[in-house]
Amino acid sequence: MAAGTQKLIAAARVIALLCAIAATAVTAAAPRVFAQRGSDAIAARVVSLVPNVTEMLFAVGAGSQVVAVSSYDDFPPAVKSLPRVGALLDPDMERIFSLRPDLVIVYGSQTELETQLGRVGIRAYPYRHGGIESTLQSIRDVARLTGHAAEGEQLVSRLRAQLDAVRTRVRGRPRPRTMLVIGRDPGTLRGVYASAGVGFLHELLELAGGSDVFGDIQREAVQPSNETILARAPDVIIEAAAGERPSDDVFRRERGVWNVLTSIPAVRNKRVYLLYGSYLVAAGPRLGEAAAAYARTLHPDAFK
Repeated sequence: MAAGTQKLIAAARVIALLCAIAATAVTAAAPRVFAQRGSDAIAARVVSLVPNVTEMLFAVGAGSQVVAVSSYDDFPPAVKSLPRVGALLDPDMERIFSLRPDLVIVYGSQTELETQLGRVGIRAYPYRHGGIESTLQSIRDVARLTGHAAEGEQLVSRLRAQLDAVRTRVRGRPRPRTMLVIGRDPGTLRGVYASAGVGFLHELLELAGGSDVFGDIQREAVQPSNETILARAPDVIIEAAAGERPSDDVFRRERGVWNVLTSIPAVRNKRVYLLYGSYLVAAGPRLGEAAAAYARTLHPDAFK
């Protein structure tokens, strides 16, 4: 795949994540209703509009039951050959109906789409971003709906063990004040989005031995100004980008944009880190890998 295409996909995934977080902030209080809709029959044909839930489906052994995915899906590699049917903002209803699914994974904010599906007798699973426990429950849910309940429980157990191992590694170590950046305009400090005090990213950062500088804000993400970043004065800045590591020149240039904030401890002490990989911002089967990556960045001595 060309580098330009990879960058577009990575940018699109970040946009999708931020849109989903924004939608969740509005609808988080709404009850989950999937269990009351339709029959309990095992779903044999699944359409997923949510990339991290697509990962869950494949991880529990339901990959062969997935007949279409969203515009932003790129993991696991098997999804690249599947039909694309839009995403959060542009679901292609005509194509979805033509695939005759018996289960469609939607975002919790897509209530109109849920209603349309219900009218024609198609079950919907409304996914909402949440914390680690919510993610593990979503794995159980989609595993049960697709007839892979045992595999779902096994995956949840493995993830708990991975997370516990990371937690043990960093236990008792100093907790640097950390800003976890999940979005930014390339080449500039404009459009910065950072994790705040609610959701799986915040929980992963804290589990990995960091203290979230925006942990007091009860939202999943904030868009801080440079003045706010200066006031919060993080000891560490971690940028998590959903894409492949760029060339060395681009990497140095992107890392260097933080140098304008020289009074921040993270910049002054050269503790600005750029990490790459979609698993870093995906609430799904790779939570353990993400936690380990954040912990290694914050506490490299704990992994020697």
